[in-house]
Amino acid sequence: MLNKKEVIKNIKSMPDTFSAEEVIERIIFINKVEEGLEESYAGKVVSTEEAKKKLKKWLK
Repeated sequence: MLNKKEVIKNIKSMPDTFSAEEVIERIIFINKVEEGLEESYAGKVVSTEEAKKKLKKWLK
């Protein structure tokens, strides 16, 4: 989950002018990274071998 401080920090790091779309994309990106980290900390990950097996099926 995002927190206000993290969002504000990222907005402040953006250029002086930007589109609404750019800031929304940045917030979505930050949120996805946070979700991935939370899943990783919770052990909801797959090994490299498992990932390769899944990719092999998809790439046929």
